[in-house]
Amino acid sequence: MKKIVVLTGAGISAESGIKTFRDADGLWEGHDVMEVASPQGWEKNMGLVLDFYNQRRKQLLQVSPNAAHKSLVELEENFDVSIITQNIDDLHERAGSSKVVHLHGELLKARSTFDEKLVMDWKQDIKPGDFCEHNFQLRPHVVWFGEAVPMFEIAGKITEEADILMVIGTSMQVYPAASLVHFVKPETPIYFIDPKPNIQPSKYLNIIPETAVKGVPKLVADLKEHS
Repeated sequence: MKKIVVLTGAGISAESGIKTFRDADGLWEGHDVMEVASPQGWEKNMGLVLDFYNQRRKQLLQVSPNAAHKSLVELEENFDVSIITQNIDDLHERAGSSKVVHLHGELLKARSTFDEKLVMDWKQDIKPGDFCEHNFQLRPHVVWFGEAVPMFEIAGKITEEADILMVIGTSMQVYPAASLVHFVKPETPIYFIDPKPNIQPSKYLNIIPETAVKGVPKLVADLKEHS
């Protein structure tokens, strides 16, 4: 069974109603990203950071997977599919995808500020005074700017095994995630789905200039038909 690796970014979740932070104004829900997505922001104003992610968590629980998420699940009927996502939502899992790697963490989890490996499921607000078993404050289980990306090595190994690579809803401007496209074997077909692609097609790079909701179901149907 051929292996398909799927790299997804904010564009696929935006169509479910989750707002992205790389909009034209450079703000995320009215905040400079460094205020709410960096260790410095956490040290400066923990309450602001907690509130910001609490609001994002509430929003996530009110939205649903879209046609793009659901179509990727259908691929598992014909292929060995691994999804590597930059998104911190759980929409791939809710749609039914069985193998998902979160490069930048998961919004519905919290972790200890004492031990980053101490992670727990968390769907309610994280509040000041919510402590881990070692009596240290809990924080969102999210990779902030300036922090290491612990799942990157695993993602790289998965990408190296790809027979087909799909890139959906990401500008491929955020590193190290953007470098994953260079992990595939030479001559591996790559499909890039984005309404405003910033790269040019080539022999093995196929550009699909559509939104995820429109482009992914079409590509999935085509791949299944020719599998």
